[in-house]
Amino acid sequence: MSVLSTFNSSTAAFFAGVKSALTSVFVLVLMGTYIGIGALAHDFGLASWWLALSTVLVWAAPAQVILISALGAGAALFEVAIAVTLSAIRLFPMVVALLPLLRGGNARLRDLLLPTHFTSVSMWVESLRLLPALPQEWRIAFCNGLSVGYMGTAVVFGFVGYYLAAGLPPLFAGTLLFLTPLSFLISTARNAHMMVDKVALVFGLVLGPVLTAMHVDLDLMWTGVVGGTLAYAVHRLREAAT
Repeated sequence: MSVLSTFNSSTAAFFAGVKSALTSVFVLVLMGTYIGIGALAHDFGLASWWLALSTVLVWAAPAQVILISALGAGAALFEVAIAVTLSAIRLFPMVVALLPLLRGGNARLRDLLLPTHFTSVSMWVESLRLLPALPQEWRIAFCNGLSVGYMGTAVVFGFVGYYLAAGLPPLFAGTLLFLTPLSFLISTARNAHMMVDKVALVFGLVLGPVLTAMHVDLDLMWTGVVGGTLAYAVHRLREAAT
């Protein structure tokens, strides 16, 4: 049965969503990303069960990197909470764009809570692509299945990265750690179509190592805040000049 077939139950729609997730290109990105995050968690001495729980509760790879690196560096819990919250604000517009596709029919507020939590870049892109072709009554179940497929992949490969880092020589373990920033860099560079995006990427690549070398607390968060602000200022000055 095709992923976009008419389903005869919510369960069928759910498992079609899982199948769609596991056969999409995003699952490969998640594998590489969470192998790196698992290695990062191991490097900072965090437990594997904690990594799995944080994946389910936070469900945003950049936020998890901030969470793990900040806790590993000994940052205060309040500072860590603020940093993770700020990184999650970027998902709010995605939720706003997704909800109109899910609402309607007999959908209740409580039915929308799970898809709201599940919203991530991979789930959002695939939902916008696939949901319009589905009948309204099966969209929430399909969306939840899509998200469970992605989240399950993340949890499994987080464990893979964690235990690979525990058993590999330091050089190979360090290579696993590099998978996370590399996957973020490639995906960001691929999606940087506007000049402001490209400028922000350059500022981030410059500021990140500088702030790390200066031992600035929450360096990843400040790289985003400062780099993004400077990129926006350059964008406005460029528009004013033209």
